[in-house]
Formats: sequence, structure tokens, C-alpha cells
Amino acid sequence: MELEPHNAQAKAGLDGVKRAIDAEARADRARSDPMGGLGNMFNDPQLLQKLASNPKTASLLADREFMNQLQQMKNNPQAIGGMLQDPRMLQVMSVLLGIDMQFGGPGAGEGEAGPAGQKEPEEDVPMPDAGSEQPPKEEPKKEPEPEPEPEDEEAVAKREAKAKADEEKKLGTEYYKKRQFDEAIEHYSKAWDLYKDVTYLANLGAAYLEQGDYEKAIETCQKAVAEGREMLADFKLIAKAFGRIGTAYEKMGDLGKAIENYQSSLTEHRTPEILAKLRAAEKAKITADKDAYINPEEAEKARELGNEKFKNADWPGAVEAYTEMIKRAPDDPRGYSNRAACFIKLLAYPSAVQDCDLAIQKDPSFVRAYLRKAQALFAMREYNKCLDVCEEAMDKDNETGGKNAREIRMQQEKAIQAQFAAREGETEEQTMERIQKDPEIVQILQDPVMQSILQQAKSDPKALQEHMKNPQVRRSVQKLMAAGVIRLGR
Repeated sequence: MELEPHNAQAKAGLDGVKRAIDAEARADRARSDPMGGLGNMFNDPQLLQKLASNPKTASLLADREFMNQLQQMKNNPQAIGGMLQDPRMLQVMSVLLGIDMQFGGPGAGEGEAGPAGQKEPEEDVPMPDAGSEQPPKEEPKKEPEPEPEPEDEEAVAKREAKAKADEEKKLGTEYYKKRQFDEAIEHYSKAWDLYKDVTYLANLGAAYLEQGDYEKAIETCQKAVAEGREMLADFKLIAKAFGRIGTAYEKMGDLGKAIENYQSSLTEHRTPEILAKLRAAEKAKITADKDAYINPEEAEKARELGNEKFKNADWPGAVEAYTEMIKRAPDDPRGYSNRAACFIKLLAYPSAVQDCDLAIQKDPSFVRAYLRKAQALFAMREYNKCLDVCEEAMDKDNETGGKNAREIRMQQEKAIQAQFAAREGETEEQTMERIQKDPEIVQILQDPVMQSILQQAKSDPKALQEHMKNPQVRRSVQKLMAAGVIRLGR
């Protein structure tokens, strides 16, 4: 370390030597102490403080003779063996070791020490040697279990009745599976008579239901619900009874009561089966209500009332009357078409288009619906769509004699003029930019057939007129003209 003070290996070796020297010194002191080092506890710097804070040794500090003995112990720990005969010294050691031991002398309770301060001798109880096995602790004896009290006659009778009822139920179920419902009903009824269990009534109701006796099934299941409420039966059993009541009413055609009982069943216990039945019953009721409301005579009265209100410019009143006509005659396209005319007057163009579509769906040859749809689209400035509807209207009108041809052409001309007016002053660059944003026009221009026709029309304009005899080509050319791709006089 003198040659190389920072050598870590040398430092570690020196520390190891010092620890070995200290360990050897401690071993020498222990060998010189006959009490195995116990005498060193009297050199504790807090010795007097510990003795003063303990009520059993506090009074010893006033005893000069005892304090001299204590000082001798500090100076000569080997003398501890002769002083341990003094119970006061044992009391001091118990305080220093932190062990609560009872000794005579100061701090001992009254009656614990004799006249000389010595403790009365206790009965000599032999302690087990170290390493010897201690006798096993005796487990407390278990008290004998009380013998079960004998059942009274009523409990025995109920148990026997339940067993017999279950046998009857089992037989009833066997007959039910064989679809022998008369026999099943007989055994389920016997089971209920023998023992009052709601399960037997629920099964009895199911047998009546399968037999087709819906009134009896409803009556039995209603009884099951009432008895189950009184007996605080499982809510699943009550839900099952309500479900069977609903099924019986549905079989009888009373969808209102069927829905009511299905809902009651779901309130008690929700199952997918009953939920599906409820949804189906609700849809069926809506359809049934609509069918029951259909009345052609009442529909005609509502149409005439709507026409009268339309002439008087009472558009909302006319809408109400035509709506009633639609309910009374849902397959008559005139109701939808007439209501669409009212919506156009009320500027509700999307509703008008929707009603026209419904009218066309009811009767694809109803030209008046096409015309009113074209009017609504024109008002919405959907000129291309308006022209498409006019083309459809022209085709249908040709099939029915062409009675509306003039009105259809007038609508087409109005739409084309409106398109030209909207593009008035537009440059060719602006036209091309607008065309590129119209997917329908782009699709027509990309069609190889139309490309060939347009190329031919550049050199021979008359050829275009010949191609336009084809309805499909005519519609495409009209759309290109309306979009400004083909310009007249060029």
C-alpha cells in the first residue's frame, strides 16, 4: 500500500487481514468471559437510562451497595458468576435482555415474595430435554351430531305426493312426445291434483296448445301464472306460461293479445325464441292492420276530396286526402302521383320524386308519374336526369298510343334550353373541365361505338341523324348535346 496506495487488490487484502484480526480478538474475549459474553452487557452506555425507565429496577438506582456491585460488573465481567445469586442482578439482566421475568425484590407484586424477598417455591414441572419429542396435543372431542328429528306426518305425505306427481308428469311427457295429447293431458292433470307444482300446469297448457284447444291452453296457462305468483315460483316458469298464452292467441288470429303476452314473457325472462315470436307478430300485425284498412270505396272518396282541395289550392289538405287514399288503396298509382303533384306545389321536390317512383313501381306504364317526376327534377335543376325520365316517358307513351307525346317533348325542350342557358358564355376550356367532372358523359365518350359515330358525324353530319333512329344512340347524343360536347351550327 505504501508503494501503490490506489491498488484495489492491495486494499482488499489489507481489509481482509484487519477483519481476521478483529475476529480473533473477539474470540479471545469470549474465551476469557465465563458467561459467554453476557458480562459485556453491563458496559452498555444506556445502562442507567434503561434501569431508570423500568419501574421494576428504578428503585435500585438509590441503593448504594447495589450500584457498587454494578460498577464491579462493569470493571470485571468475569465476576458475574458470583453475583447472579442476587435476584436484583437477575432483574437487571432481564431488563437489559428485554425479557419480562418475575423475580423477588423491588418491583415484585404483593404476595409474590416471602418475608426475605424470595419467591415462594413453585411446583417442580419437568421440562422436556432439547431434541426430545413433545407429547401430541389432545384434540378436543367432537360433540356427537344431533340425530335428525323424525319427519312429521304432513312432511312425509307431501314428499310421497311429490314423488307420485313426478311419476304422472313423466308418463304425461312420454305421451306428449308420442303426440298422444289426450293421454298426456290426463297424466298432467293427475300430477297437478296430487301436488301443486306450476310445472305441471305449464306442461298441461302445452298439451292443450298442441292439441289445438287454444281456449283451454290460455285458461290453463293463465292459472299457472296466477298460482306461480302466489307460490313465488321461478320467473322462468311464469315466462314460459306467458309465452304459450301468446302463441295460443297468435294461432287464434288475435295478434294484439299475442304481442301483449309475448312482451309479458320477455319481462319475466328474456329468451331468443320469444323475442323472435314477438318481432314476427308485430310485423304480421302491421300487415294485417294495413290489409284491414284497405277499402276501394273509401279510397275513391278520399281521391275526390283531394282533387277538390287541389283545385282550391289547399295543398296541405290535398296531401292529407291523397295520403288517406294511399292507405285505402295502396296499389293504386294515382294516389302517389297526385300527392307528388301537391309536393311540387309545396316545393318539396325530393318527396315528389319519391312518390313518383312508388307510382311507377305500382304501374310501370303510368306515364303521368314519369312526367311529374321530370317536372320535379327540372325544378331541382337536375336537367340530365330530367331528360332521362322524359325518354322513359316517351317509350311508355309510344306503347300506349302516344297521347302524352307533345307534353313530353315540351318538357325535353325546356330542359335542353335550361342547360344551354346555364352554360351561356362558357368557353371551350370551361366546358371540357365541366365535362371531365361528369362521370356519365365521360362514360359515353369512352364507349367505342359512340367514338365511331362521333368520328363519322364530323365528316358526314347527316349520318348522325341516321344513327339517332336507334333509341340508345339518340339518348346518348342528346346527353352529349345537353352537356355541350356536340354543338349545333358548328
